[in-house]
Amino acid sequence: MTDDREPADARHDRISTHPTPGRGNSLSGWPEAKHPVRVAANYVVVWLIRLSPSLRLKRLLLRALGATVAPGVSWGLEATPDVFWPELITLREDALVGYDATLLCHEFLQEEYRTGEVVVGERATVGAGAIVLPGVEVGAGATVAANSLVTRDVPADTTVAGVPAEAMGSGGE
Repeated sequence: MTDDREPADARHDRISTHPTPGRGNSLSGWPEAKHPVRVAANYVVVWLIRLSPSLRLKRLLLRALGATVAPGVSWGLEATPDVFWPELITLREDALVGYDATLLCHEFLQEEYRTGEVVVGERATVGAGAIVLPGVEVGAGATVAANSLVTRDVPADTTVAGVPAEAMGSGGE
C-alpha cells in the first residue's frame, strides 16, 4: 500500500523545541516551562471537562483554557486536553473527540521539551482511547481509529489506525 501522507518529520517542522533548563530531564524543570499555578488551575478545569456529560459546558471550559473550539464540537467523557498548553488545541466545526482520547501539545524529553499545536479538522473524528501527539493535524473528515497513536498528520477523508497510526487500505488493498 502506498502512503501518500506527509513525511514523518512534517509535524516536527511545526514543533518548538526548548532545551532542558539546568540538570535533570525536562519534566523535572516543568515549573520553569509553565507557571505551577496556571498548571494547577488548568488541571482542575481539565478534570471538569473529563467528567461533565454536558457538551455545551465542555466547549465553554475548553475555550476558557484557551483552546480554539468551533461550533458543534463534541468532546467525549474522560477525553483529556493537554494540561500544560491547552491553548495550542484547535477543534474545527463538528469535530468529534471520543471517549478517553488525549490531545497532547507537549512532549517532555531528556534534553528538551517540545510544544506544538494539535488541529482536529472539520467533521474529523478522534476515536476512543487515541493519543494525538504535538504538531499533528487531523484533516477534515478524517478518522482516527480507537486506541491509535497519531505521530503524523492525517490527510483529509483518510482513516488511520494502529500504533503508530497508518492509513487503512480500502477495497482490495
